[in-house]
Amino acid sequence: MRALDLPAVRLVEPEWLDILPADDARAIRSRRDLARVNVLMANPGIVARALRAGLAPRAASVAEIGSGDGAFALGVARRVREHAGSITLLDRAAAPAEACLAAFRAIGWSPAPVRADVFEWLSDPATPRFDAIFANLFLHHFERARLAELLRLAAAKTRLFVACEPRRSRTALAGSRLLGLVGCNDVTRHDAVVSVRAGFSGTEISELWGPSGEWHLEEGRRSLFSHGFAAERL
Repeated sequence: MRALDLPAVRLVEPEWLDILPADDARAIRSRRDLARVNVLMANPGIVARALRAGLAPRAASVAEIGSGDGAFALGVARRVREHAGSITLLDRAAAPAEACLAAFRAIGWSPAPVRADVFEWLSDPATPRFDAIFANLFLHHFERARLAELLRLAAAKTRLFVACEPRRSRTALAGSRLLGLVGCNDVTRHDAVVSVRAGFSGTEISELWGPSGEWHLEEGRRSLFSHGFAAERL
């Protein structure tokens, strides 16, 4: 497949950032790049708007799965301060720095980092239920069957699930090839193309959510490059 070919169906391939050691210089640089990419994609605002629309007007318990260093969740939390409560930051390998945790506390949120496999964590009876669970640039890492399992487990732990993912479109693919113009390194540029090919269009996430009668589902384009999904229990 040529670099600019867009697959008709999702194509999940390895991303370099998932393979490189956490302390690799290129990986560290790529994680910094991702903060810039999230801004370009408008993802923090997209997730915050969906949370604000679905959360009750009170302090909330929320969790981000695949939270990395916590920077994205912090950007979302700043936008929904009216719901400040507890926020769980779940990641298999990364953990937020103390400065990041302090920033959450400064705006009224109580952060709780958890290092665990997302499937084990969601299926653990000891894991509490949350008012909302959200994910950013995370779901596209999983093949169809594994993603369906993840969504099923998440649905059992929350009444509101929000995801922001790469949009599988020619516009997004072209944009991913131009990230070098804003200073992104080779890891970020490679992974951006891979992410778009593994991204979503139409109602591909909704089709994996399961029985929709208990849920109100919204899915579709959220920006030039982003695809959004929200499921709210009726």
